[in-house]
Amino acid sequence: MSWIERLGRHLDVVSDVTGKSVAWLTLLMMALTCGVVTLRYVFNVGSIVLQESVMYLHGCVFMLGIPYALKVGAHVRVDIFYSRMSPRGRQWVDLLGSLLFLLPFSVFVIWVSLDYVATSWRIHEASPEVGGVPFVYLLKTLIPLMAFALLLQGTSEALKALQQLVTQHRSR
Repeated sequence: MSWIERLGRHLDVVSDVTGKSVAWLTLLMMALTCGVVTLRYVFNVGSIVLQESVMYLHGCVFMLGIPYALKVGAHVRVDIFYSRMSPRGRQWVDLLGSLLFLLPFSVFVIWVSLDYVATSWRIHEASPEVGGVPFVYLLKTLIPLMAFALLLQGTSEALKALQQLVTQHRSR
């Protein structure tokens, strides 16, 4: 196994662990949603903290699940063209797409979000709602975390495509 394959596999582990871990949060999100609905329509009671907790969990699942979706191929791409390409063409699209679009985008999101998140941490930003969740700064921290995890997974995807291209070239 080459160093490129080993590095790619190590980077994949981060996405695997994170993606499979946050997937369990959907079960908790469902239970909380049922609780919110039951409280509202059966007992005529509202709970801002429960409603916001569902939004926080949704944010965690979505933001931290993005790199896993990339790893397992569940991301959006123009399959009408991609599906008609040869395996070599797909590898070129994966490699160039990662290098030209995904990795620069991830770096850009990290760069532009750091001040935004730092400001939120500095003031310990809380919910504007009375009785809401007081940890908005933790939710905003997911933005650069997602971008960093996406940067790692994008690097892994680029390395896998490069390894496949090199292997095919050598076997010719």
